[in-house]
Amino acid sequence: MKWKLRLTRFFIGALIIFCMCDARCNPETIKDFGRERLNSSPRHADWIDIKSGSRTIKAFVVYPERKDKAPAVLVVSEIFGLTDWVRSLCDELAENGVIAIAPDLHGGQKFEDLDAARKATYALPEEQVKADLNATADYALTKIPSCNGTLAVCGFCWGGGVTFAYANENPKLKAAYSFYGVAPDSPEKVKNIACPVYGFYGENDERVNATIPKAEELMKAAGKKYEPVIYKGAGHGFMRSGEPNNPAVREGDKRARDEAWARWKMLLKQLP
Repeated sequence: MKWKLRLTRFFIGALIIFCMCDARCNPETIKDFGRERLNSSPRHADWIDIKSGSRTIKAFVVYPERKDKAPAVLVVSEIFGLTDWVRSLCDELAENGVIAIAPDLHGGQKFEDLDAARKATYALPEEQVKADLNATADYALTKIPSCNGTLAVCGFCWGGGVTFAYANENPKLKAAYSFYGVAPDSPEKVKNIACPVYGFYGENDERVNATIPKAEELMKAAGKKYEPVIYKGAGHGFMRSGEPNNPAVREGDKRARDEAWARWKMLLKQLP
């Protein structure tokens, strides 16, 4: 019963992020994001099948161009699933020397609007989400020969909340990078975290940012490392809305995206 309670808390905490997705999360605005990068990338990418219990899920993997083995970073998408933007983010991660692997937690679903995405993600069984993340993590560590045995996780919006929660579930993680996702609000949600958690937040996103102080308090009390950074002038979803190829790009989001990437690149280099 204890594992069921922990699993429910893990999933419910992540789902809170739904109400925090704004208009910039509209799938119509991100449909074409990343296609140019994906089509012109020199890096090798694959769609792979991963066994998750009795099911088989798809995942997108991009490999870095390097002569030695590399860390792997598990990428958890926004509520819109494995969009072109998420896959282009994987390519950008690989450009910075890591293996990026993004599981399709939504089973290939495509969404017409935000409400459809919310409903579909609410309908995801909590056991399934954790099982799929565990299966993808195990695949990266045991089935990818070029992985050096180091695993980290990152996520955005809904995936940012999942990332923080999953850090409490998988002791093999060496780092967690949570982008504008809801932070934990109780001691049991942080007590098992074995890796540093790095937060990336927009200044104009108080609905998410209001959860940061409590998480700082909890992580400090538990002796865990949590380093949140709030980027001035940025709103929710700035890693995507700040993309240079976004026709509606906002200056504050673009600046925050550049600053966040500079920080993230430095942190990625610290992975063993």
